Amino acid sequence: MGFQQGLSGLNVSSRNLEVIGNNVANSGTYGAKASRAEFSDMYASALSGSGTNNVGIGAMVSAVSQQFTQGNITTTSNPMDLAINGNGFFQVTDGSKPTMYTRNGQFKIDRNGYIVNNQGHKLLGYQADTQGTIVAGAATPLQLPTSGISPRATDAITLEMNFDSRQPIPTQTPVSLTDPRTYNFSTSQTVYDSKGQAVNLNYYFVKTAQDKWDAYAAANGTSLLNSGGSPAQPLRVASLTFPASGGTATNTTGLTSPGGAGTITTYDNTGAATSTVANGIFTLPTIPSATLTGGALTQPIAGIKLDMSQSTEYGSAFSVTNLSQTGYAPGQLSSISVDATGVIMARYSNGQSKPAGQVELATFRNQQGLQAVGGNEWSSTYASGDPIVGVPTSGNLGTLQAGALEESNVDLTGELVNMMVAQRSYQANAQTIKTEDQVLQTLVSMR
Repeated sequence: MGFQQGLSGLNVSSRNLEVIGNNVANSGTYGAKASRAEFSDMYASALSGSGTNNVGIGAMVSAVSQQFTQGNITTTSNPMDLAINGNGFFQVTDGSKPTMYTRNGQFKIDRNGYIVNNQGHKLLGYQADTQGTIVAGAATPLQLPTSGISPRATDAITLEMNFDSRQPIPTQTPVSLTDPRTYNFSTSQTVYDSKGQAVNLNYYFVKTAQDKWDAYAAANGTSLLNSGGSPAQPLRVASLTFPASGGTATNTTGLTSPGGAGTITTYDNTGAATSTVANGIFTLPTIPSATLTGGALTQPIAGIKLDMSQSTEYGSAFSVTNLSQTGYAPGQLSSISVDATGVIMARYSNGQSKPAGQVELATFRNQQGLQAVGGNEWSSTYASGDPIVGVPTSGNLGTLQAGALEESNVDLTGELVNMMVAQRSYQANAQTIKTEDQVLQTLVSMR
């Protein structure tokens, strides 16, 4: 009698319902992948292997395979949430077991600064050194810096502006940095000493002749160059001569104009010319120490390179188009962000930012060979092959999207339909067993 076929049908239908139920249960699990029960028929082997009228003896489950298709990506408000758009897996470790792999990007920062998932497993990638240079090599647990960023003394300034050629020469003399009638324009910026202490640096510009301007500089109200008398008379630090046709004041190679090239001349503390600057970049006099509120002293700042190579003189209003410097105060870590290539940028309270590391992804030649271990994680097996690693967007690896998560790829509507089909299959197999039982009962009852 054919009870075997019906019994095997009940078994595979029950297993199919288990797979469908697991899919439905994980329809809201981020990074989860749907599974599919795959069946095959069974035949009894003939002794000669050449039977042509064999009747099958039922079905069996050949495999339960996971479907590694892309899930929908939904945005979140958490910058530590990461979604992979495309191929690849995050690599995580608990420090003792082999590396595990996941598509669930719900990461957090633990008490030691490590990036971890909900199981406490640490995300792997490349760590950056103290200068923000990412050091590629063997992936290690990513740890965000717990200390702040050290200050940097200003060593270069870029000052780009336009001088109004229509301005008159001031009649009020001598130049006084506290009397706006003695100069035409002024601007200011903050620079930093070796301790990251702020120093206010002011620039003053006086028109002295057609196409010629003198530049003065003062730090915290004290002129960088002065006569040394009492009261001290501020002295110019540079003179700028522009071409008669306008343009830049530098003697840069390749600059041509009907009026010829302009020049910048620098001066020393006696008021004597020291050099004619050929490239528009010259060294400011040393910024002296100054007393801050509370009595602390700033450190002298020497050797600042001032770049005025792009300053011009045209018949338009005075305007500063670029005023930047290289120094900054100390700062503490305030936030992080992750770009599409997996680079983790650490942002500090002083406005600076630098890379803290880079996420490394892994992929496999046979993803179906991965072994699910729970917790939205897989482990590699002989069937999956060794992991192929790289940074996001390299090779065939996908991109990262921060502040987003990959939803489960379970099609809930499709699973509910599959559930109904599996239920009907189970009922039909149960009916074959019932029918076989009735046939057997009839045979036994024969007299």
